[in-house]
Amino acid sequence: MPAVITVFGSSRPRAGEAVYEDARKLGSALAGSGFIVCSGGYGGVMEAVSRGAHEAGGKALAVTAEFFRAKPNQWVSEVFSVKTWEERLFELIRRGDGYVACAGGTGTLVELAVVWEMLNKGMLNKDVISGRPFVALGDFWRPIVERVREVETGHASSWGEADTQLISFAANAEEAVRYLAARLPHGG
Repeated sequence: MPAVITVFGSSRPRAGEAVYEDARKLGSALAGSGFIVCSGGYGGVMEAVSRGAHEAGGKALAVTAEFFRAKPNQWVSEVFSVKTWEERLFELIRRGDGYVACAGGTGTLVELAVVWEMLNKGMLNKDVISGRPFVALGDFWRPIVERVREVETGHASSWGEADTQLISFAANAEEAVRYLAARLPHGG
């Protein structure tokens, strides 16, 4: 069974904008490496990553919520609908064997933080080499992640990331996919 990579990102970017095109390249690269793409299924980064996967002949899953009252984008292969925003968040996390955070707003920040904390607490270990890999595309999230690491490191209480950084950074889609493929024995 191919590994599923859940991609988080802003719903705002449009075709032709850098964030959209980076996500489209990511979807294409993921599909080209044999991964199934999963996203929230709406516009922006979610549309772009689904579109890239579709154009590369891959599969794009969407987890939508009745709460949003919006239709999924035309590029998804299969839609899973839940009622609430919270259910959607945890279904996106549950479906992923690995994760990518693209540029985004407060919604994406919440997704990044919840996945990071679940990894930190050991709640997302699966049949993979070392938990579920998580990569941030580009440098958008770097200042936030580095600041949190700075605050958390060196305290008496244990912190899961003290031994291994749970979020890695990739400069581009190809680097992100290489990172994920190296860590998912049944993917890519």
